[in-house]
Amino acid sequence: MHRRNFLYAALSTLASGTVFAQAWPGKPIKMIVPYPPGGANDITARIYGQHLAAALGQSIVIENRAGAGGEIGAEAAAKSAGDGYTLLFAAIGSLTIHAVAATNKPYDLKTDLLPVSMGAGVPLALAVRATLPVSNVKEFLEYARAQKQALSYGSAGSGSTQHMTGEYFKQAAGIDLVHVPYKGSGPAMTDLLGGQIDVVFETLPALSAHYTNPKIKILAVTSGARSSMLAELPTLRESGVADFDVTTYYGLLAPKGTPKPIVDQLSAAMQAVAKKPEFVAAMSKAGADAITTTPDRMDAMVKGEIEKWGRVQKTAQVKL
Repeated sequence: MHRRNFLYAALSTLASGTVFAQAWPGKPIKMIVPYPPGGANDITARIYGQHLAAALGQSIVIENRAGAGGEIGAEAAAKSAGDGYTLLFAAIGSLTIHAVAATNKPYDLKTDLLPVSMGAGVPLALAVRATLPVSNVKEFLEYARAQKQALSYGSAGSGSTQHMTGEYFKQAAGIDLVHVPYKGSGPAMTDLLGGQIDVVFETLPALSAHYTNPKIKILAVTSGARSSMLAELPTLRESGVADFDVTTYYGLLAPKGTPKPIVDQLSAAMQAVAKKPEFVAAMSKAGADAITTTPDRMDAMVKGEIEKWGRVQKTAQVKL
């Protein structure tokens, strides 16, 4: 009798999940972006939101919840109901960095958020204010080492991929830089353009509106290979910073408890959207490469990011 009741309960749960998935989505879906408008996270999320809305037959409402290096928005998503109507489109680097560096976390990345699909891979670039008397990475390193006071670099916030890329660069290049955290890429770029800070390690989408701006100089990309969008820019590896390779990933996650059929449907929709020529063109224009995965593959990539940033954090002793 007990075994029969157990089987009945299991089948009922499976059936209810299937019915739920078939009825979903029955209303607009909220996609939390944990940074302000204007940065790479926001830009790529809005491209996906537009195309996913058409694929799913419901509008995707982007909600920017900035602060704490992306953690305010991530926490809001992690504590939301797992009903398929609240999602998180976040910088995976930032999530994994906080997983290894935060001393007091209000949620657990491994248990409170479910991987759905990676969304994009974006190289960062080293950009400096135009008044800095350098024209390439070699000159920048020589200039930085010659200063009595360390140059400043801005980031999208403490614990962001931009922040930890700066720490990684300091370790690899053997120089000192002072970190200035902002509440997102947009404000950091504003101060770089205004000359209030010296350097940023910023994503190509966030830099895309400023490629020809005379107020900044873009010296190199952080990825292992050159970017197809700015093929003339060397990589940091080519510029003498050995073994340097950073690509920031953005991906879709759902709160725990979200039924597996909904997670799978979302992942399948992400993968279908990424094959559309108009979507690929929009992403390319923004400086991003579409990278979609199964939930299991995303889970493996997240674990790889945790390992990489754990090594950087151990040396830099960043605590959040």
